Amino acid sequence: MPQPVIDAITDHLRLEAEIGGYEAADARAAMIAAGYDALGQMVGVPARNIAVVGSATAGFIQALSSFDFAPGDVIVTTRCDYTSNQIQYLALAKRLGVEIVHAADLAEGGVDPQSVREIVRTRPVRLVAASWIPTNSGLVQDVESVGAVCEEAGVPYVVDACQAVGQLPVDVARLRCDYLSATARKFMRGPRGIGFMYASDRALARGDHPLFVDMRGARWTSPTTYEVAATARRYEDWEFPYALVLGQAAAARYALDVGVDVAQARAWALAATLRDASGALPGVRALDRGATRCAIVTITTPTRRSTRRWKR
Repeated sequence: MPQPVIDAITDHLRLEAEIGGYEAADARAAMIAAGYDALGQMVGVPARNIAVVGSATAGFIQALSSFDFAPGDVIVTTRCDYTSNQIQYLALAKRLGVEIVHAADLAEGGVDPQSVREIVRTRPVRLVAASWIPTNSGLVQDVESVGAVCEEAGVPYVVDACQAVGQLPVDVARLRCDYLSATARKFMRGPRGIGFMYASDRALARGDHPLFVDMRGARWTSPTTYEVAATARRYEDWEFPYALVLGQAAAARYALDVGVDVAQARAWALAATLRDASGALPGVRALDRGATRCAIVTITTPTRRSTRRWKR
């Protein structure tokens, strides 16, 4: 984390120690609100479309829980999705009878948008979900082309941008996604334990909201009714670690000040240097795939056997 991020976290913790958690949050209300503007700028939207969540995975789950899946519904995903996401799909299949279909890969690696198009034309697809950049392999998937397919077919689309935000310029209008989840850590260089998500105007207008909506995201209007918030805040929980919320905001402002394009050029150049240098070592191979390779480098090294001599 850069120093401004550390300062934002520690300053708020000191304030909480001095005057209390609720009072500190009230005192920093304007700074907290401004953080939504910075997060919105990271993905090209106004603050009303941003929700602060516990992690990229938490945001992804909140998005998935917005859909009332039924037996026979199809979720289309890729062969490079994050492990937690894959487990969540399987849990939906086990509990609700949802079918999981993995789109084919391109020859060079990464999802084939044409495969997604063929699936949505022939199957009862309820949702398409994709990880923009997987945890490993250096791969950058063509999520923009997949978004064009989903828009054409009228199928909701969720993008896991955990590894992308801070490393790539993000414009959700180009992605055409209904939801996008991200983390403060990774390439935005914020604190662990906090993240954010984007919910589109289209999703908000549909009345989408998480399965377990919190009193921060909805108002209890009568013993038998509730009303969800008009904005993406409907995806938030009441309890927040406000020091991390402010740290994430500081990380977003830092990334915007540096310029994501500048950060991308620097990080990708370092990765290319590492890829080339490691590939020159005996027995070491780079495993990265795809036509576009990012700042994540995956290598394999020779297996070493070790022997030990034990004394009695």
